[in-house]
Amino acid sequence: MLPWRRATGKRWRRLLLVLAVVGPGIITANVDNDAGGIAVYSLAGGNHGLAAVWPLLPVGLFLFVVQEISARLGAVTGKGLADLIRENFGLRLTFWVMLAVTFINLTNGMSDFAGVASAAEILGLSRYVAVPLGALLVWWIVVKGSYARVEKVFLGACLLYVAYPISAFLARPDWAEVGRALIVPRWSPHPGYVMMLVGIVGTTIAPWMQFYQQAAVVDKGLTAKDYRWTRLDVLVGCVAAVIVVFFIVVTCASTIYARGLRVESVEDAAQALFPLAGRYCGTLFALGLLNASLFAACILPLATAYQLSEGMGWERRLDRSLQEAPEFYFIYTALIVLSAGLVLIPGAPLLQIMYLSQVLNGLLLPVVLVLMLLLVNRAGLMGRYVNSPLYNWLAWACVLLVSGLGLWLGITTVFPSLGGG
Repeated sequence: MLPWRRATGKRWRRLLLVLAVVGPGIITANVDNDAGGIAVYSLAGGNHGLAAVWPLLPVGLFLFVVQEISARLGAVTGKGLADLIRENFGLRLTFWVMLAVTFINLTNGMSDFAGVASAAEILGLSRYVAVPLGALLVWWIVVKGSYARVEKVFLGACLLYVAYPISAFLARPDWAEVGRALIVPRWSPHPGYVMMLVGIVGTTIAPWMQFYQQAAVVDKGLTAKDYRWTRLDVLVGCVAAVIVVFFIVVTCASTIYARGLRVESVEDAAQALFPLAGRYCGTLFALGLLNASLFAACILPLATAYQLSEGMGWERRLDRSLQEAPEFYFIYTALIVLSAGLVLIPGAPLLQIMYLSQVLNGLLLPVVLVLMLLLVNRAGLMGRYVNSPLYNWLAWACVLLVSGLGLWLGITTVFPSLGGG
């Protein structure tokens, strides 16, 4: 064989290997840009302008460190996080962790269907039509598909986040000023600014992400020999997720903040973009919210079904049928029905429920991250894939900071006066 043909064949084999491995990291990182996340990023840009841009670089680093550990645990052990917690720390701790994460995921699922309702109404559709149709769609995608098919749909949903970069360019920001804001921190001691930073960090890393990504790595059949490409998958996913957040912040900073307006919700932000940046920008922003909400509405119940089935030792693979994994699919279906149904109840205290989910998120995140670090440093479990001393210093620093900010976000959500609210 000619040398150039051999080299071309090698490149194609490498590309096929990468395509076979990618998925869990990209999907998990991008799903974190759900309705709640988009609301936080929209408010950050709309109310604080380009001063909300520079935190995205350290936040991206935090996200990568935590998600890389999660993926490595799954690839090396071949087990989900709930499995490892049960086997290494006992049933009692596993029960309480599962209970807390399940409740948080239910409330976050409600938030995502509330995002579907908001996006639909911005686009002129009734929530009483959009939410049931959205619930049926996300149920059908997962229950009727194999893991490979479901993953393709999820990766396609990731591509639809391109709506936000397009919106940003339609908003016509001063890109030179944006570049300076990205590398030169703008700090303010104002409580509202501090809370914005806490919100960005606290929204970026959530307990469900670790359970879902690790379970997805196992479900896809990835092992330690795939680790190099698995880590690349995580890196690409984190970079793509942070880029989307960057464009959301820039869009709102260049329009809403530049005009001296204030917004209180993601609906306010989308509606404000119509007169400020044009009909197409506002429509794309609303479509991005709809895509993100439906995407997350698929993943959060799935993450919960994974973790509960792992904790209980039930079958939990998407490649299994309803008859082979009845508990897994029952949990998934029940969470979708509850999340969508509760959103449609007139006068339902959605805001209070979301507040409570933030508190539990902040309380549970330190527990999950500490358990992950204890597991990844067990030589008997991880072999040569344990953390290096340098990586441990970085990981523990990230865990302490992210956990502290998550706790502060939860506390100040319930007691706004502590955050200057």
